[in-house]
Amino acid sequence: MRTFGLIGYPLTHSFSQGYFSEKFKNEGIEARYLNFPISSIHDFCGLLEQHPYLAGLNVTIPYKEQVLPYLDELDDEAARIGAVNVIKIFWDKKRPFLKGYNSDVKGFFNALQPLLQPWHGKALILGTGGASKAVAHGLLNAGILYRFVSRHPKGPSQVSYEALTPEIISEYKLIINTSPLGMYPNIETCPPLSYEAITQQHLIFDLIYNPETTLFMKRASENGAVVKNGLEMLHLQAEEAWKIWNG
Repeated sequence: MRTFGLIGYPLTHSFSQGYFSEKFKNEGIEARYLNFPISSIHDFCGLLEQHPYLAGLNVTIPYKEQVLPYLDELDDEAARIGAVNVIKIFWDKKRPFLKGYNSDVKGFFNALQPLLQPWHGKALILGTGGASKAVAHGLLNAGILYRFVSRHPKGPSQVSYEALTPEIISEYKLIINTSPLGMYPNIETCPPLSYEAITQQHLIFDLIYNPETTLFMKRASENGAVVKNGLEMLHLQAEEAWKIWNG
């Protein structure tokens, strides 16, 4: 049976397994989808040795960048992004050939695009992990200027949360959270922003989907902002992953 799976840690509330298992059942596809919670990326090679029937993998936190040295080839877009969330596996005499792709960028931008307005020309990207790189790539393709926000900024393209004045929040009317702040079970946390500076012209996109409405989204919506969670993005990137595995 064709087998696909997800690597990351932890995976206690994974979207992908339920989504693909339901898809396989509804569409009569002879395949299965398994979770592989590996506590270290060094366990990746052992995973492939134990499961020589794998056809493809999704990659989630914290391995979207850490997995790169283990791959044989990168799709052009994944190479430009510098992060991978889809791996296609080719087997040749029991040796796997691994090619990395990034479906996050298409999932993100296709979910975001219908909400964009002319005044959303500048964006703040909260977080600097693998998902933030796909978001930045999508914004770059759309001609939207962006700055990364980090607890520990590195270089001129990043700014600290403490440096985000109300004036900066007012200027950057598109704010995307790619960090885990507010994700279940820590639902009482949110990015430390000047929420009083958020207006009706702001568009708030949170890649988190559990809970459905994060504290970040709630506080922004109280000031009139348009808010969206990451569930549609997840659906779109999952379908893109399926095309990659079967292309």
